[in-house]
Amino acid sequence: MRGGGLWQLGQSLNRRLAQADKKTVARRYFSAESDLKKTVLHDFHVANGGKMVPFAGWSMPIQYKDSIMDSTLNCRQNGSLFDVSHMCGLSLKGKDCIPFLEKLVIADVAGLAPGTGSLTVFTNEKGGAIDDSVITKVQDDHIYLVVNAGCRDKDLAHIEEHMKAFKAKGGDVSWHIHDERSLLALQGPLAGPVLQHLTKVDLSKVFFGEFRILDINGVQCFLTRTGYTGEDGFEISVPSEHAVDLAKAILQKSEGKVRLTGLGARDSLRLEAGLCLYGNDMEQHVTPVEAGLTWAIGKRRRAEGGFLGAAVILKQLEEGPPVRRVGFFSSGPPPRSHNEIQDDKGKGIGEVTSGGFSPCLKKNIAMGYVKSGSHKAGTKVKIVIRGKAYDGVVTKMPFVPTKYYKPS
Repeated sequence: MRGGGLWQLGQSLNRRLAQADKKTVARRYFSAESDLKKTVLHDFHVANGGKMVPFAGWSMPIQYKDSIMDSTLNCRQNGSLFDVSHMCGLSLKGKDCIPFLEKLVIADVAGLAPGTGSLTVFTNEKGGAIDDSVITKVQDDHIYLVVNAGCRDKDLAHIEEHMKAFKAKGGDVSWHIHDERSLLALQGPLAGPVLQHLTKVDLSKVFFGEFRILDINGVQCFLTRTGYTGEDGFEISVPSEHAVDLAKAILQKSEGKVRLTGLGARDSLRLEAGLCLYGNDMEQHVTPVEAGLTWAIGKRRRAEGGFLGAAVILKQLEEGPPVRRVGFFSSGPPPRSHNEIQDDKGKGIGEVTSGGFSPCLKKNIAMGYVKSGSHKAGTKVKIVIRGKAYDGVVTKMPFVPTKYYKPS
């Protein structure tokens, strides 16, 4: 997921709309509205009180009538429905689609069972992250993946460049970009019970990371049991002409407990779950090892390499990375991206990449990168905010325990 400061933007927008002339504020925030792309649910968001903001070239709801704080808590207690249609779904097909993709990502794609998937990272020649993505092996000759909206253009150009070279050598791979489909994320403890009302497939037998093609609300959809909140939930790829009807059906079946939720709460939810935000917590110069995603590098891939930047990444696995992504609790104002992190003697050791006030924990949380050796849980640090140093401590992530639906 890509973005930054969404929670802060939501709070700022609320204050300004309350204090100032709404037309003036609207002009400031929405001046490029005519240039923005809109999902098929755009008018549905507006009709339901969505406050629309520019995000990765799209007009997206940052929140609805309830506060970002309340939306975050409702997702954890009941459920949330997010429009994530700005993200880009695509399929790779052909008998060589797996060896092709394995040249670009760190996952053991061949080792996935059909109908299962994993978070992975597209890497560059220096081992840095081009983007993170959820990939699914539908079948041995079909891979479905979703890439971030803000990375779409560079991701597609990167894939296309390597696909041309791969096909020139006789490789059998093609792709289809699913611009005809929309993507909804249903998250929270009521996700399973609510969605079960709309499909005949027994969802209790679909576990975290698994994929199905099935009818939902009478329409064939791609269903992945995944999400980016730390809660149980699903991402549903639906033909765009049926997206609004599906959203309405989900909300209706929940009897008001599942609420439309915007990007502001999505940001606080993923931060509480200790999940990276591309563009903040992961960038082209950050390796998966530094980002704490070593677990996503398949065992076979560690032995064989064969992906871009493998030499750098495998060396870091063996010797340790120079910096590491860690979590923090802190006092004072909530930390923000680019705040300096110091050791207890006042020496700079790193930088915050995401931070805010946790609606669930009722205290400040943050993540950032520190020099190796300062990364262990319990290490005391200082976080510098507007020139003043505040006490912090390195802590394990996730901050809020995850509730993924896995076999018992």
